[in-house]
Amino acid sequence: MCRVVDLQQAVLAKNDACAHTLREDLAARGTALVNLLSSPGSGKTALLERELTLARDRGIPVAALTADLATENDAVRLARSGVPVKQVLTDGLCHLEAEMLGGHLHGWLPADTRLLFIENVGNLVCPASYDLGETLRVVLASVTEGEDKPLKYPTAFGLAHLVVVTKTDIAEAVSFDEKEFRANVEQINPGVEVVLTSARGGKGDGLLLDRALAARDGTPVHIPVMTRKSHHVHDAEDGQPCDEGHTHTAAHSHGEHTHAGKHTHPHRTPGGHAHTTDPDTVASSRS
Repeated sequence: MCRVVDLQQAVLAKNDACAHTLREDLAARGTALVNLLSSPGSGKTALLERELTLARDRGIPVAALTADLATENDAVRLARSGVPVKQVLTDGLCHLEAEMLGGHLHGWLPADTRLLFIENVGNLVCPASYDLGETLRVVLASVTEGEDKPLKYPTAFGLAHLVVVTKTDIAEAVSFDEKEFRANVEQINPGVEVVLTSARGGKGDGLLLDRALAARDGTPVHIPVMTRKSHHVHDAEDGQPCDEGHTHTAAHSHGEHTHAGKHTHPHRTPGGHAHTTDPDTVASSRS
């Protein structure tokens, strides 16, 4: 048991070191990373598509990377916003890690990007423990998930800088108790801001973008009371620094269909591969 705990701590320690490096690298180029965590079906993709479109309309250089175990459906949807989008398929891994992410960003992220939105794998367990070098960590929950969601997933909500409630247009239909939800969030993460949104109804449009821009420009983010005991920076172990990977152009197939484009192979990661989605190509293929 002790050896398992030691291994977990070593994995998280190396991830923290990689996240620290990635955060410094992004800050040096003027980019803030926004890490979005939620359960599947929370409305994360719909909300992000609206925020990316708003950023484009306001002339703010943004990009998005979305991670899933399979399919490129979310990347196709996000690419409709017209901003640079990349899909990462984790091949079964339930979360992103900082070293893996750095490999996928290498050679792809536009130089003028001010905000990079990461749509993490739909899961409130595994991703909660992994720092990705984010400036802002956002946890989303829809009104259909129940008011006790923060109590069931204390690590995810406890480490959030911002909590976003989605699908509020149907709050009355599902008898969502906003007061109880806020009280449960406050119990887990005292003082964290909770904002209400509806991608369908337009409520809260721009709130996520505004909070992300403020964090990028130096406005202090909320500091959660809860922190992982091992959440501090270590040097990468065994003399192995975080590797940004390499990128080349390739075409290969998934199942019965073939994709061509930029294909990134990060070194020494648990797996996963990526595709860059061209908004023009996506638009024509869907029409």
